[in-house]
Amino acid sequence: MKYKFLTIPFVILFFYSVPSTADLCKSSCGIAPELKYNGPYTLLSPKNLLKDYPSKDSFGNVQAVIEIPAGRTEKWEVDKEDGDLKWNFKKGKPRVLKYIGYPGNYGMVPRTLLPKELGGDGDPLDIILLGPPLNRGDVVSAKLMGVLKLLDNREQDDKLIAVQFNSPLKKSNSLKELDEQFPGIKEILEQWFANYKGNGKVQSNGFGNLEEAEKILKEASEQFEKAASKK
Repeated sequence: MKYKFLTIPFVILFFYSVPSTADLCKSSCGIAPELKYNGPYTLLSPKNLLKDYPSKDSFGNVQAVIEIPAGRTEKWEVDKEDGDLKWNFKKGKPRVLKYIGYPGNYGMVPRTLLPKELGGDGDPLDIILLGPPLNRGDVVSAKLMGVLKLLDNREQDDKLIAVQFNSPLKKSNSLKELDEQFPGIKEILEQWFANYKGNGKVQSNGFGNLEEAEKILKEASEQFEKAASKK
């Protein structure tokens, strides 16, 4: 007697909950190991990220606190009151850029200030580091190259440009050399910052060299110390 076997196809369904953006970031976004989540929108730091680090290291290199790793769109900032990292809110929702991710590791220079009374935005000096993605909350030294001079809502919103020491770009010693050795990077940066908030909202006044960047950094550091002495 011959037996015939009937093959019956079947489907197994898996049900799972979709994680929130904050949960995804806990697992996939690089976070500095010393930072700890306090809810989905705050990263607590054992040190005040604004006040407890110098603007330059012992070798004279600029220091940066990374708020937004390269390629990310979640808008985190160092809180000026407590020095922790917090997800910035707009209209009651955590901000996520409606644009492609940041073209470098974006953050701020500790112990700096661009005061409103002098045409600034009242925030620390911004900086973008060119190189591989870093962790959110990393405090790193970098090679200062120059500055991208921007006006955002008629306020000074300069972006220092620096190169990470683990990047092949580090062989450049100026923005001019960077442009010669790695064509297109300056144009990418300028176009990105001039357009990420929408057409016409940010105005670029071109680039400044290393000397100009150092001057802006020095003035921003002095303004921070001046403001701190009044408290």
